[in-house]
Amino acid sequence: MAVLAYIYTGKAWYHSATIKCIKMEAIKILYVGKNKDILETVIRLLNNHESWVGEGVYEIEDAKESLQHDRFDILLLGCGIEEADEAELRNYVAENFPEVKIIQHYGGGSGLLSNEILEALNNDGSSFN
Repeated sequence: MAVLAYIYTGKAWYHSATIKCIKMEAIKILYVGKNKDILETVIRLLNNHESWVGEGVYEIEDAKESLQHDRFDILLLGCGIEEADEAELRNYVAENFPEVKIIQHYGGGSGLLSNEILEALNNDGSSFN
């Protein structure tokens, strides 16, 4: 039985058996939340991860604009969003950016945040609704 491994060099992943370079792009995450302190904390935690890039907005319209002008892999929904606004944003993303995974962030610190994102990245492609 052969053991295959991947080696990360900081910029790319290398398959140990073939020494073939597999380029990895940063995972771009858009956080939407109404609480300024929480938003700043979440963005800091996201950007502390070496392969994640986090951006944050307070308003649904700002989220839509960000999605139109940049590529995001994950939409992370935080606290304080009105139910109708959340439904509108979920529908907007589903119709216009079906490749973007939607995650509801429930708080609880960096460990839970990382687990939520890693679970979404390992998901079979369906969004978390």
